[in-house]
Amino acid sequence: MSAPPKTELSASPDEERSIRAAVRTAPIDGLGPARRIARREDAEAVVDLLADPAVSAAIYDLPQRINRTTITEWIEAAEQDRQAGRGLLILTGNPGQQVTGYSRITVWPERSSAELAGALRAGAQGSGAGGAGAAHTIGWIFEALGVRLVCLTAATDNVRSIRLIDRMGFRRMGERTAVRPDGSTRTSCYWEMTAEEWRALKARLAGAPDR
Repeated sequence: MSAPPKTELSASPDEERSIRAAVRTAPIDGLGPARRIARREDAEAVVDLLADPAVSAAIYDLPQRINRTTITEWIEAAEQDRQAGRGLLILTGNPGQQVTGYSRITVWPERSSAELAGALRAGAQGSGAGGAGAAHTIGWIFEALGVRLVCLTAATDNVRSIRLIDRMGFRRMGERTAVRPDGSTRTSCYWEMTAEEWRALKARLAGAPDR
C-alpha cells in the first residue's frame, strides 16, 4: 500500500476541504482523450491489462492475484477513495474497448500531497507515450487537484521508470520500503517534486528554443 511522502506538509482545513472536493469532482477529460474513472463493470478489461506480467510485475500495490473478483474489489476500493477525496483510479480506453493503461493517484489531503502510479500495455512501453502521459498527469495533479507535493517510487531494478522520473526533473530522495498487499516488502527508489518546482520546470520548458 502507498505510504505518505517523506516530506511532511500540513494543509489548512480549507485547503484540505478544497483538495477533497477537487478529487471527487476532478475533470478527467483534462487528462486527454479516452480517460475515465474506473467502474466495476471495467473489471474484465482491467484483468486483461494486468494479467500480463510485463505490465503488472513491477507494481507493488496491485492485488496479489489478478482475477475478476480481486480486480472488482480493487476498483470498488478506489471508488470509495474517490468519494472520500483520497484517490482516483483512471483508465485509458473507451468503454467496451481494450484498456491500454491506468493511472492510480493516491491523495493525502491533510498533507496537500499525492502519489502517482500506473502502467501501459507492453506494446506501448518504451514508445515515449508513457513519459508524455506521466508528465501531463503530474501537471494535472498539481493544477486540477491543488496539491503542493507529488511523490513517485520505482523498483530499484526498473531502469526504464528510473530514467523517466529522473528526466522529468523529480528530486531523488534515497529509497523507501514499499509494502505489498500480502505484507511482503520491496525496496524502491523514491522521488519528490513540489508545485513550485513543477511551475519553474514548466516555465523553463516553455521558454526553451525549438530543437
